[in-house]
Amino acid sequence: MPGLIRIAPQETTRPPSVPKPLEFSQRWYSPYDNLGLEPVVSVFLARLAYFRITSHADTSEDEVGGVLIGQWCEEPETGSQYISVNHMLPARHTRQGSVYLTFTKDTLLDVHDQIENNYPEEKIVGWYHTHPRMGVFLSHYDTFLHNNFFPEPWQVALVVEPFTSAAGFFIRQNDGTLDPSRYFGFYEMDGANGRRSVVHWHNLKKTESEFEGGTSYE
Repeated sequence: MPGLIRIAPQETTRPPSVPKPLEFSQRWYSPYDNLGLEPVVSVFLARLAYFRITSHADTSEDEVGGVLIGQWCEEPETGSQYISVNHMLPARHTRQGSVYLTFTKDTLLDVHDQIENNYPEEKIVGWYHTHPRMGVFLSHYDTFLHNNFFPEPWQVALVVEPFTSAAGFFIRQNDGTLDPSRYFGFYEMDGANGRRSVVHWHNLKKTESEFEGGTSYE
């Protein structure tokens, strides 16, 4: 694919100042979260988006994917940045197989039309795709796609392995690097205050609500 094609225009503004919704969230940790890495953003994932991503992931033994829609924000007290993934849009008009997924020009046009019509106040905060029976990592081609179609430092890549129920977010570091083998966890929104979690990705470990001070693994 031509390197100059991007799924989103170059971002020039600063994120709005909005407190993190910690009171209503549960934290899911990956094995790599506490190894001294410094991701540019933390990720808050809405339950509806989670349900739709996992449902889409189960539709095919070939790779499938799409884009993540939401907000890019900054915590007013600390200045730390985060994204909230509120919606997802399955990528239609793709070329795909058991070990590859290609976004076409028609895919990009369709995504932008849907955002303009349905989510005009939100933006593309990243993308997702599946790795059926392959594991949670970014291939060389995945990394190329991420850097060329999702070039903003705060845009993330979610990889889902539907057959083993595993997943993780790949996030750029503060120095701009992206490790294709180390993925991060996220905050499950609407998952605190005693509500039962809906996440079933077994490679991630849950804590109690951070708002309530929980930081240990369950």
